[in-house]
Amino acid sequence: MSKQFQRLTLIAIVVALGVIVLGAWVRLSHAGLGCPDWPGCYGQLTWPAVPVEIEAANEAFPERPVEGAKAWKEMVHRYLAGTLVLLVVALCWQAWRNPLCRPARGLATAILGLIIFQALLGMWTVTLKLLPVIVMAHLLGGLATFALLLWMRLRVRAGPTYRPGPQVRRMRRWVLLGLTVLTLQIALGGWTSANYAAMACPDLPTCMNRWWPDTDFREGFVLLREIGVDYEGGILDQPARIAIHLTHRIGAVVTLLTLLLVAFRAAQASPLKNTAMLLIALVIIQFMLGLQNVWLGLPLANAVAHNGVAALLVAVMVTLLSRTTTGKNR
Repeated sequence: MSKQFQRLTLIAIVVALGVIVLGAWVRLSHAGLGCPDWPGCYGQLTWPAVPVEIEAANEAFPERPVEGAKAWKEMVHRYLAGTLVLLVVALCWQAWRNPLCRPARGLATAILGLIIFQALLGMWTVTLKLLPVIVMAHLLGGLATFALLLWMRLRVRAGPTYRPGPQVRRMRRWVLLGLTVLTLQIALGGWTSANYAAMACPDLPTCMNRWWPDTDFREGFVLLREIGVDYEGGILDQPARIAIHLTHRIGAVVTLLTLLLVAFRAAQASPLKNTAMLLIALVIIQFMLGLQNVWLGLPLANAVAHNGVAALLVAVMVTLLSRTTTGKNR
């Protein structure tokens, strides 16, 4: 495999992680609609920064006056996401141009298709005014892009002749279970954030000083809502938000126990021991960050770190999956 292709893949992985973390920062600092149009910002390639530009932007978009601190955050995120698109295009071009990269052609093409769809989700996030299901899908799409880029690099490095031992191969179903539970929990986290339910329960271990307050699960988990409504700040009542929050809390405990079980079992296989130890450390850190989000009132740095560690957990699980998969399953 071309060394240039491998280096470019590594750069794309790092940029993809940066896009995920930066996207979380934008969302959690309430800058998701910092630019009311797409792909520009108030009709510009950058953002309104001087008085004459701000005045013109306010006249063109009277329903959303310029907030410079939000606009530049949103545009920086778009620039980095655009850089990732270009990197994936370059990877796909290399995969089809260089005979040495033939094994990566199918996956590189799939990633290109995914990131084009991810760009559309980014556009719809703005044009549909933070519709929760689109916001959640955008988060999952970013993590899927990151995971597939990492998978491509790991499988290319392993080669078609890679054969893990029987003890390692037996761990694959456990890793798949852990990855499934983790993905569902991340989706729940995205749904919690998109519906502004992260602080629906401001106390621990109870919620609103009750073990089980009034909840509305039916309303809390309606995926397809009205188009054209501005969802910034959320539209759900408190019982619906509490239902979402409690589901995410329960999911956090289930995810913690599942990933610890996977890690302890993986640690019994010598080739997986170091990765299993990393998984244990990350899942405990992630659980504590979640608790601190409630205890500290959702501080921005802590909440962004919670998203970043979620991405690192995905990376560890993808690494375990790769190491338990034979070369023929590439």
